[in-house]
Amino acid sequence: MEKNPALSAFVAGFETELIFGQVWIRRRERGFELRHVADKDCDPAALRLLGENDIRPLAQFTAGGAFRPLKSAPNLQRGWRAAPRDEETLGAALNQLYPGAVADWFAAQAPQPPVTSYRDFTGRQTGMYRITTLLDDAVAGAVIRACCHKDFCLKRRLWTVDGLPPDSLAAKSILPCLEPCAILLEFARKMARIGQEEKAQPPPGPADIARQRAEAEAALQHPDGTVAESDFDAPNNPRRLRFVLEKIPAPVTPLAG
Repeated sequence: MEKNPALSAFVAGFETELIFGQVWIRRRERGFELRHVADKDCDPAALRLLGENDIRPLAQFTAGGAFRPLKSAPNLQRGWRAAPRDEETLGAALNQLYPGAVADWFAAQAPQPPVTSYRDFTGRQTGMYRITTLLDDAVAGAVIRACCHKDFCLKRRLWTVDGLPPDSLAAKSILPCLEPCAILLEFARKMARIGQEEKAQPPPGPADIARQRAEAEAALQHPDGTVAESDFDAPNNPRRLRFVLEKIPAPVTPLAG
C-alpha cells in the first residue's frame, strides 16, 4: 500500500513523543501509544484500553455526555489509552480524534500554506450566510477572537481578517486551522443579526456597558452546563458571553501619579 506523505512526514517529525491537541503520542518499541495529555503519567492499568472502533465514539461526546460538534474543543474525555500498531493505524486513530488535522498540519508546513481569509471565505457564502460579509473588520475580529478563543478551540488559527493577527503557536497548539469552520460561520451570522437588532435600539450608556461586561465575566466564571456549545440563540452561550468582552473594551485604569 502506498504511504500517505502527510502521515509519513508527521510521524518523522517527532522522536519519542508529541502533544497533538489534547492527545499525547508516544513511540513504543512496536507501534505507538495515545493518551489524553492529562493522563500521560497515569498507571496504564488505570486507563481503559480502546480498540480501533472505540476511538470515534470517545471523540463524539464530553465526559458529561454532551455532544462535541467541534472535535478541536478542549473537552476531550480522559481515562483512556490506545495502542496503534503502526503508522497507518496511528493515522486512522488521529483522524477520528481530530478529523483532517494531520493533512492540515502537513499543508501548513508549506512556505505558503493554503490559508483562506475571513473575507475570502464569507465572500463565497450565499443565502442566510451572506450577512456575514457585512461585519466590519473590528466586529469580525471580535467575532473571531470570541469564537476561536482557546477556551473553545485548540486549533492555531492561521487565517485572519484585517487588523487581527493569526494565533501564535504558544497560544493554542500545533493543530492548524486553515480556514473558518462551520461553527465560526454560524456564530458570525448570529452576531451579525444581533448587531442589526441593536442598531434599532438606543445606544447603551457607560453604566450599561459596565454592567454588560460584569455580567458576562461572572457568567463565564460559572458557565451554564445545560447550554449546548453551538446554541447561539442562548444569551448565556459561552461564545456569546466572550463576544461581549471582545466587543466592549475593558476599562482603562488611570496610572497613579
